[in-house]
Amino acid sequence: MKLAEAIVGWKSEITDIRRDIHAHPELAYEEVRTADVVAAKLESWNIPVHRGLGVTGVVGTIHGRTRNGKALGLRADMDALPMQEANTFEHASRNPGKMHACGHDGHTAMLLAAARYLAEHRDFDGTVYVIFQPAEEGLGGAKAMIDDGMFDLFPMDAVFGMHNWPGMDAGSFGLTAGPIMASSNTFEIVLEGKGAHGAMPHLGADPVMAAVQLAQSLQTIVTRNRHPLDPAVISITQIHTGSADNVIPNDATLRGTVRTFSDDVLDLIENRMRDITEHTCRALDCTPSFTFLRRYPPTINHEPEAAFCAQVLGGIVGESQVDQSVTPSMGSEDFAFMLKEVPGCYIWIGNGQGDHRIAGHGLGPCMLHNGSYDFNDDLIPLGATYWVELARQWLANPTR
Repeated sequence: MKLAEAIVGWKSEITDIRRDIHAHPELAYEEVRTADVVAAKLESWNIPVHRGLGVTGVVGTIHGRTRNGKALGLRADMDALPMQEANTFEHASRNPGKMHACGHDGHTAMLLAAARYLAEHRDFDGTVYVIFQPAEEGLGGAKAMIDDGMFDLFPMDAVFGMHNWPGMDAGSFGLTAGPIMASSNTFEIVLEGKGAHGAMPHLGADPVMAAVQLAQSLQTIVTRNRHPLDPAVISITQIHTGSADNVIPNDATLRGTVRTFSDDVLDLIENRMRDITEHTCRALDCTPSFTFLRRYPPTINHEPEAAFCAQVLGGIVGESQVDQSVTPSMGSEDFAFMLKEVPGCYIWIGNGQGDHRIAGHGLGPCMLHNGSYDFNDDLIPLGATYWVELARQWLANPTR
């Protein structure tokens, strides 16, 4: 493994920063303290800082020895999750109901270490923008930064992202050209019926039976309308209705999520869901209200950039430690918005099996969005070295 010697020497210092951020988690668009820490560190390393994109976003600009007109962006997310931490070690969350359970504290730390190295050495031509993004967890901080003009203020030829991946061995990486994360979409279906006594159902229009039939019928979209080789998920996660054993209620509500790897499949699913809802309710004398929200698009890596990232990673950890055809995840990631605007690639860095956790961790698994999770600090030199080598090599030989 070929790590940047200076970054290895900073591991303890950067780990302290990571653990400080972990102990003070902030939710989407509330990352004021975290942004203050990031901005202060960047400025202390003579990196000009721009703040306020996407409310709390931070962008640092690092010019190389010459400006050849080429620029790339490296992105880390900063926000935490609204959940209670089960860990009791010293750097556990001090903010009740908030936790860095997805490793964004570690992502921030790795990019800070890389920014420091690039600023101190500047042994590259062109410009590196380090992007510290808010609100990845469901509220679209990437899109907010774009809408605030990030790519206009900081024009870049490519943009890159990285996320830790529990269960993948530490020291290994995963990526793939094309889709790597799914789109994230939610729906709500309200069925208006006609309430009646449970002993006299013929006098009403039963929204409960409509909900049951609809829940089953919607799954036929995946099994009978979707091409079998196009991945898709329709999950009904909530059904709310009724208040008494002998009362047929007036209404029922179904909520859930849809995940796909392409907009074409998503179009098919949304249209079929709407049609099936309408016709099922018409058959059962209920009136539907159908709401479908497209939250995050699929995260689709560009092929030239994916191949370039794999080459850089192979030079650091060896080709055998880089899975270039990793199985995509049905989870979602708002880095997708950046990849729709600018070519780039999103990779996974293995977080290990959880045995890195110190005493005081919870009894649950060290998985993302779990109260027992903690970022593996041994990844800091590796992830930061990747950022540095990616920036230096890409600017020396851009993919576009």
